[in-house]
Amino acid sequence: MSRELKFAQAILEATDQCMARDSRVYLMGLGVPDPKGTFGTTVGLQAKYGPSRVMDMPTAESTMTGVGIGSAIVGMRPIMTHQRVDFFLLAFDQLLNNGAKWHYMFGGRMNVPIVIRLIIGRGWGQGPQHSQSLQAMFAHVPGLKVVMPATPSDAKGLLISAIEDDNPVIYLEHRWLHGTFGPVAEEMYRVPIGKARTIRMGADVTIVSCSHMTVEALRAADELAADGINAEVVDLRSIKPLDEAHVLESVRKTGRLVVADAAWRSVGVAAEILALTAEHLHGELKAAPKRVTFPDVPTPTSWALAQHFYPRSIDIANAVRAVIGGRERRQEAAASARSTHDVPDTTFTGPF
Repeated sequence: MSRELKFAQAILEATDQCMARDSRVYLMGLGVPDPKGTFGTTVGLQAKYGPSRVMDMPTAESTMTGVGIGSAIVGMRPIMTHQRVDFFLLAFDQLLNNGAKWHYMFGGRMNVPIVIRLIIGRGWGQGPQHSQSLQAMFAHVPGLKVVMPATPSDAKGLLISAIEDDNPVIYLEHRWLHGTFGPVAEEMYRVPIGKARTIRMGADVTIVSCSHMTVEALRAADELAADGINAEVVDLRSIKPLDEAHVLESVRKTGRLVVADAAWRSVGVAAEILALTAEHLHGELKAAPKRVTFPDVPTPTSWALAQHFYPRSIDIANAVRAVIGGRERRQEAAASARSTHDVPDTTFTGPF
């Protein structure tokens, strides 16, 4: 039976159900027992399971990641939570040189079942050191799986699959998604890692997106429909492994492609999707594909700069119009969507 849950509540429920089912699952992270519980995703868990299974951690990211990886190697199933993806950069060596390689180095006989939850995306003018989206960096590393849910239902199902996976999974959640609502089944269920989903059918153009950009892609599709353009929206859900067959099937059908990724333009997920399409569908496209991304400059702190840095639905819609051959609409048409101070709307709240 489905109910409406917030994205954050879906993460909390998935964690709770997995911890109740398997005593090897434990949670640690900076601010995990905080009253606001990392955007509401960890609230009440320490009271239920105790400080030995739900623990705060010191600001020693590399050391604690080493503890998590070591415990996973000997049979535990840790979930590490970081309030910003940027904080985890201090632990890259532990993950890339140990966690990601252990299964391979020992011929498949050793596993590292750890989930690392990292929050990405803009918010409150946090700027170059606290608003980065680094999904392409993780996806580039063999031995890592990378998931980016866009809906509450997928947030729960992908997290359960990640916790039950026998090797490292990077679970990326956009901070603007935590307050979104959607149907979520009460029972434990799994969304397969590495399987994309078409969440809107169309015939004129394929929009490939993930995480919060899927929300923007759906808004763009609604706007385009008013112009008579029928856009298909494919939510990747996982970027490593990438569901290449699903993407190619959609683009082969529509003959046109726009990729929306909330990250930098060069050497990113959007570039990978364009390369995939060029390799397999050369000669079948009706127009050159386009990508909608960040420009290749650091993420800004200034509200004025942020309005031009972060892509929104109007940018996706204009990219589609360019691919189809129509006229772009002026950015001023989306002024109301860009008028809030670095939040999606007035309902958005966070821990700090």
